[in-house]
Amino acid sequence: MAVVALYSVKGGVGKTTLAANLAWCSATISCRRTLLWDLDAGGGSAFLLGVEPNRRDRASDVFDGQREPAELISATGFEDLHVLPADESIRALDAQFAGIGKRKRLAKLTGKLARDYERIVLDCPPVLNEISAQVMRAADVIIVPLPPSPLSSRAFDTVVTAVRSIGKGHPPILPVLSMVDLRRNLHRETCAANRGWPVIPMASVVEQCAIRREPVGAFAPKSPAAGAFARLWTAIERKLAKR
Repeated sequence: MAVVALYSVKGGVGKTTLAANLAWCSATISCRRTLLWDLDAGGGSAFLLGVEPNRRDRASDVFDGQREPAELISATGFEDLHVLPADESIRALDAQFAGIGKRKRLAKLTGKLARDYERIVLDCPPVLNEISAQVMRAADVIIVPLPPSPLSSRAFDTVVTAVRSIGKGHPPILPVLSMVDLRRNLHRETCAANRGWPVIPMASVVEQCAIRREPVGAFAPKSPAAGAFARLWTAIERKLAKR
């Protein structure tokens, strides 16, 4: 089992769309039993996969041991792809982790899920606190989406510093240029300066994910965006193979 975390300290970078599409690639292209675990109270990941959270459940109950993760997991319309939805209860997750007092609580929970899943994709909130620290201790690789802008570069430096603070055993970081529009000079220059970074284009089919509530590969498999997601997932699998 491997944990893939989609993380940024900056919101609005395409993180949730990336998480849903990569989880689909894991299940469909790699044929791995995959769980998309939404840690962002907005609940966008489950929405993009057509899943509505059960209003009687509280996602926060998983972290203090009141419920097993398997009790809250929902199937999607895609084979081998499941989701653990978020809800409003995890808005206080940072304080909940502090109260629990266990630095590797998330890592322990993902470890238990290894019996059922080969890949766990974490859609993380844009925070820098105990939630992000728990994610970094649990992850095997951290994917950082970065729209081409100076602010994104600063945010990436912040992520790198935070991850490295864990110590020598920190997970590798894979920066991804997201929402790229090559008609713009800044975007072309950023791509040229970072030729080794994967690129996800700004495209109407990516925006349609939220309308169709499906990953791009499910409704536009031959589109450039679907190809970009697939290549990124291949790059992630290669990183995981080097662990």
